[in-house]
Amino acid sequence: MAPAMGLKRPAAVSAAAGSATQTITLPAPAVRDAVRGALRDAEASPPSSAARAPAPPAAVDGVLCLEEVDGRRWSYVVEGSASSAQPKPGRVSARARARAAPVGATFRAVPLQSPLPPAEEIMNFIRSYVVPEGFPDSVTPSYVPYMTWRALKHFFGGAMSVFTTRALLNSVGVSQSRATSGAVAINWILKDGAGRVGKMLFARQGKKFDCDLKQLRFSGDLMMELGAGIELATAAFPQLFLPLACMANVVKNVAAVTSTSTRTPIYKAYAKGENIGDVTAKGESVGNIADLLGTGMSILISKRNPSLVASFAVLSCGYLLSSYQEVRSVVLNTLNTARFTVAVDSFVKTGHVPSLKEGNSEETVFNPPWRHQPVAIGSRFGEAFQEPASFVATRPLFEDERYIVTYNPTKDRVYALLKDQARQDDVLKAAFHAHVLLHFITASHANLKARKRLNSDQGSHQYVNPNPLNMDFLPHIEESCKIVTSSYGIFKRKAREQGWIMSESLLNPGKARLCGVVPQ
Repeated sequence: MAPAMGLKRPAAVSAAAGSATQTITLPAPAVRDAVRGALRDAEASPPSSAARAPAPPAAVDGVLCLEEVDGRRWSYVVEGSASSAQPKPGRVSARARARAAPVGATFRAVPLQSPLPPAEEIMNFIRSYVVPEGFPDSVTPSYVPYMTWRALKHFFGGAMSVFTTRALLNSVGVSQSRATSGAVAINWILKDGAGRVGKMLFARQGKKFDCDLKQLRFSGDLMMELGAGIELATAAFPQLFLPLACMANVVKNVAAVTSTSTRTPIYKAYAKGENIGDVTAKGESVGNIADLLGTGMSILISKRNPSLVASFAVLSCGYLLSSYQEVRSVVLNTLNTARFTVAVDSFVKTGHVPSLKEGNSEETVFNPPWRHQPVAIGSRFGEAFQEPASFVATRPLFEDERYIVTYNPTKDRVYALLKDQARQDDVLKAAFHAHVLLHFITASHANLKARKRLNSDQGSHQYVNPNPLNMDFLPHIEESCKIVTSSYGIFKRKAREQGWIMSESLLNPGKARLCGVVPQ
């Protein structure tokens, strides 16, 4: 007989707030049907702006919660709150709860520490570029002496390159005049120096090289071709050689950082034993052989004086197509944000978690920065909630959880706020919950659009709230809580059966934590 799953109904935020928690027992195979049924209900009955649930009592003295980001704390305070608006102890009526955090009230973030001194701000900025996130706890003790000697090695190497570059330019016919050869060498060094600066600035991406290595790898190849195109433009604008060459070097060095940083994790995915060094060496050897063959072919073709632009366009298309297929062929067994989204979507729609090959093949490889991200994990309080009443209404649903999930209609995004007690499994559950809620929101929007089209065809008009609030979607949040309570354990089990490894660090959550949600 299939094991039973407990489906816990969170206490509804209504006048009957004191009612006991109700639990429904579902057999495990019925969870998929429960998800489908809940989604059908969401499509059939979108939340009405007129049926807002009254809010529970506001926080004491107008303080909603405390938030910590990178060791610094903020207090979120209700604007214009008065002591007369605070509810009295004991049973609180729905009208009193609504007065405690009236719709339309606002909040502001109050820093609990004085601003950092400018010198410390500068040091924090420098640290973000030169040390890994979580330093020194994220590395071994030998990291510091290794990087110290490595920095000295590159210091002397950079100084020596000025003289070697000058000698090379002299050997190919540049004027022996000290002033001329020195100026040319300096210009060349400036070009290379600009590239190194670009490489250093892009290194701030940090953990993204581990979390989104496929996306960054393909983006790096796109930037490599962009840099090559800028280099090609120097032939048309020789008077702009130095600025164009500097720009091209910046772009190509950023691409080089991406390639170098993502190379080892990709090779690691193919190594079955302690042979990562051998796999890496052979992989680089194959790349060098192919590069030499391509160089030879290009030399033969260039003797026929083909069109420079046409040749570049054809070769660039081949390069990018090969890069795209290269990245898509990588099969990783970890669930980053993109693959986690694929897995949860498949589970909600079909009740099954995709295999490693299926999940990787469906992963979005090209993810430009301007693309809208519908889910955010570990966000700040001010990004997720529009007004105090929405937070006060949502908070009771997550009293037993170490996170809070909500939907901000003004930004069309589901937010998962993490509490300071949140551990790895809590972050994973928050991400799962956020994607389940996203399905309810998507169904609601689709239903609303269908109703609008139907009303338009019939010539009738239906009022639609132009300024919806978080609490307008509270029924969807309640339904998502029921589904997550019953199905999250099943999702984890099926993901493990398919070979997936779930780690909260690969979801790259934000650093904000709710560290003082004031009790009711």
